[in-house]
Amino acid sequence: MLLNMKQLLKVAKEHKFAVGAFNVADSNFLRVVVEEAEENNSPAIIAVHPDELKFVKDEFFTYVLNRMKGSPVPFVLHLDHGDSLASVMRAIHAGFSSVMIDGSLLPFEENIKLTKQVVDISHLVNVSVEGELGTIGNTGTTIEGGVTKVIYTKPEDAREFVEKTGVDTLAVAIGTCHGIYPKDVKPKLRMDVLKSIKEVVDIPLVLHGGSSNPDSEIAEAVKIGIQKVNISSDYKFAFYKKCRQILSETELWDPNAIYPECIDAAKDVVRKKMQLFGSIGKAEIYKLENIPSWRSEFN
Repeated sequence: MLLNMKQLLKVAKEHKFAVGAFNVADSNFLRVVVEEAEENNSPAIIAVHPDELKFVKDEFFTYVLNRMKGSPVPFVLHLDHGDSLASVMRAIHAGFSSVMIDGSLLPFEENIKLTKQVVDISHLVNVSVEGELGTIGNTGTTIEGGVTKVIYTKPEDAREFVEKTGVDTLAVAIGTCHGIYPKDVKPKLRMDVLKSIKEVVDIPLVLHGGSSNPDSEIAEAVKIGIQKVNISSDYKFAFYKKCRQILSETELWDPNAIYPECIDAAKDVVRKKMQLFGSIGKAEIYKLENIPSWRSEFN
């Protein structure tokens, strides 16, 4: 079942769990997320970065949408870190039910202006919009970018941003980074910042850079009020670690001989994340509450 982000996270917010947004770069990763979501009766978000969109091409999403619409569990197809109005329009045209516009590196007023423009266009076709305020760090091991120094989201800015843009969800900066942390780096999330934002903002909140953080901190963030956690590096790392092992020990070359164990290794990570977020079994809620499938002229 295909939903937009507003539909998906409204339920998560009401029932106090979070949904994982897993970046997908090919059909193997789509299998990992969709099959694990179905196995665990968990909602899930298929996230696609503009670089991933460029790699897989628009035609790939005909397959993705058919797979999601035919599933008994709820999914959202989401553009992650849309970097321009053009990338947002491309995603909408390809059938995405949710988009993110990342103006976090722009001056505050320019971020508001760009985000409001995307909201006005996207809402015309019932596509949800995620904005971002503050900056996410970068460990140097990801395509998703980030900065060397985190700028924490200010609660008063968050309230103004939400009021002036009309965004459906907000990505906040509380100390996470994109990528896998070096072994000598111990991330620490600012729960006080999150609590302060939660007091003045009523829409679902998003945590980017959710890979590699201590489970206890992620669980606490979800308890406080995070409804969406972005995961990319953790489960991709597990996939390719197993792939490197197989290729180093054998002369195999057929994908159907190499990839099954890689898929299973990535699924283990996705399942643990779903447990951590409290989303396992929650697909049943959407059925009980008769949440309608998302519809748009672009479907």
